[in-house]
Amino acid sequence: MRFLVLLLGLLAAAAFVTGGTAATSNSTGAAANYIVLYKGQAVPKDAAATITKAGGTLVYAYDQIGVAIARSDNTSFRDNLLKDARIDNASPTAGFATQLPNEQADAGPPDGGLPNSPATEDPLFSLQWDMRQIRTPEAHAITGGSPSVLVGDIDTGLDYTHPDLAANVDSANSVNCVNGVPVPGAVAANDDNGHGTHTAGTIAAASNGIGIVGVAPNVKIAGIKAGNAAGFFFPEAVICSFVWAATHHFDVTNNSYFADPYLFNCRNDPVQRAIWKAESRAIQYAEQNGVTVVAAMGNESEDLAHPSVDATSPDTQVPPDVRDVNNACVVIPVEVPGVIGVTATGSTQQTDGDSGPDYLKSFYSNFGVGVTQVAAPGGDSVYRTAESVNGRVLSTYPASQPCLRQVVSGGATYCYLQGTSMAAPHATGVAALIVSMFGHMASGRVKAFLAQTANPQPCPTALPANYAEVFGVGTESGTFTPCVGGPGNNSWYGSGQVDALNAVTHASGH
Repeated sequence: MRFLVLLLGLLAAAAFVTGGTAATSNSTGAAANYIVLYKGQAVPKDAAATITKAGGTLVYAYDQIGVAIARSDNTSFRDNLLKDARIDNASPTAGFATQLPNEQADAGPPDGGLPNSPATEDPLFSLQWDMRQIRTPEAHAITGGSPSVLVGDIDTGLDYTHPDLAANVDSANSVNCVNGVPVPGAVAANDDNGHGTHTAGTIAAASNGIGIVGVAPNVKIAGIKAGNAAGFFFPEAVICSFVWAATHHFDVTNNSYFADPYLFNCRNDPVQRAIWKAESRAIQYAEQNGVTVVAAMGNESEDLAHPSVDATSPDTQVPPDVRDVNNACVVIPVEVPGVIGVTATGSTQQTDGDSGPDYLKSFYSNFGVGVTQVAAPGGDSVYRTAESVNGRVLSTYPASQPCLRQVVSGGATYCYLQGTSMAAPHATGVAALIVSMFGHMASGRVKAFLAQTANPQPCPTALPANYAEVFGVGTESGTFTPCVGGPGNNSWYGSGQVDALNAVTHASGH
């Protein structure tokens, strides 16, 4: 898995194997975790015994979705498991992840009755071009969100001691899922990378007179730690995260990463299929339990509706494989049904002469008809304006983690980053404001509210002279694909850029 923060340099690759006790066997290899996918929607009561008989140990059972996490060093373990007719498939997970690139390189009436109060902006607000772009100051005059709304940031955890986050952190609902087994508490979910703290701040940095203010500064946020310090999100961690969100009554989750073995996960591959199905089950289980799932689109400048090349996966090996891909290959979580896919925009305006300025899609952002739901500010260091300074998004950051573009204010640390990782939490924050204003609701209804209140962005009629050339940086296929579709829905912007003011006044009396 890979964070969706833009890299303008070399990929850093590293391998990681989760901990556990290996099963003993006469035919041994490297111990690895396995996803065991059962045909039924429950894990059989004798799963531990059958897994032991096959040469492994049961790590954890997710009975709600018929998925077990097992561990084994037996080279015949998968073959032994598949002799059980109740098992659909099984797959090892070690090495099945993509890593964070070096992020430092260049619908109806209100029905909620939830407590809401306005919010004010904080000292670094002049640097928050992204918030002005989606009209959060105007929205905050109405509401900063409700403390009855719970947002989960599925990421590398969050710095629960950060002065701009501490008041909003829900420790009881925070969890560390890195090893596939939930370990509750904000301490367990502490951020040892920095990425999670940055996305959390965009969502819910408090309106407290310190630093910045998030899109929804009054809501509660829980860290769901799925990414380790090296920036890997392994399948067992993703499954654990969504089941946790489903069973702990989260309203919204932010997902700024790629999940699953490869950048493009091919459903017709026998090894990848078990992981793809298991993760999809977990995500859809969360959606069925009222969790709105928001996900970043990715930073390869690729058309996810028509993928052709995967030159990244898996980046736990050097060099990675280069393979042809097609529409049987998907990115998870963004291409799971019901998930809200978010592309990134910068601060450069394209005026179409009707409803006002439209913002150019960030050169790195993935896109695609049917995959893109909305757009949001993610930053663009190439096409930037004076207002956006270096083109990147400023947000909270742990003081213990290195940041090349650091700002320290009021004793707290902040960092500038860019990527669709930064775009998704803006949409997540707006979704949290929608729930705050109109009450707890089904995920599909939140998705509809978000689309209906977005500011339509038509395909640009003119692009900067070198846009197609720059567009090729970091792409898998090396091919520039223009925007297609109308102003109400297109491949680059979906229904448009999220608009916080429209969202909180939708179907209300304001």
